Amino acid sequence: MKTLLRPAVTLFAVLTVLTGVVYPLAVTGVGQLLFPHAANGSIVTVNGKPVGSDLIGQPFSAPGHFWSRPSATGPQAYNAAVSSGSNLGPLNPALTDAVKARIAALRAADPGNDKPVPVDLVTASASGLDPDISLAAAYYQAARVAKARRLTIDQVNMLIERHAERPWFGVFGEPRVNVLVLNLALDGKQ
Repeated sequence: MKTLLRPAVTLFAVLTVLTGVVYPLAVTGVGQLLFPHAANGSIVTVNGKPVGSDLIGQPFSAPGHFWSRPSATGPQAYNAAVSSGSNLGPLNPALTDAVKARIAALRAADPGNDKPVPVDLVTASASGLDPDISLAAAYYQAARVAKARRLTIDQVNMLIERHAERPWFGVFGEPRVNVLVLNLALDGKQ
């Protein structure tokens, strides 16, 4: 019995130290060394004060700001502690009603805009925390933002282009823009 128990306990102790202490410390150290901004939550600061993370969406509702993708987290929107999607299927009436309400809100905020509403402005992502919107969603909102801020549509479109993120290596991902970063640029704080 001793011959079986001793190697098992020793192996358990060694693997516990390796996988529970050494590996996490190594990964944390490499992250801090190579990617300190991301490893520390990608916190965006203005005048030394944190205003958000460029990895987690935030609610914006003012006409002069770009609006984020809807969040399905609860009990409050964009709650990183409970990252989740709504799990509503495409035929679920609750999803249909939510999308219709979001489209109505977008139309009410910008009554002259008759362009098709981009899907990412009316549906939540799987995490419910997306910080980015598609370029189509940004351009859809550009006229409302320009009007509210007394800017030309060209000025707002240039700002979108300046902050647009392209696919990695031209292949991985979709063209997008970070809503927090774009709104801070509009406010002249970044």
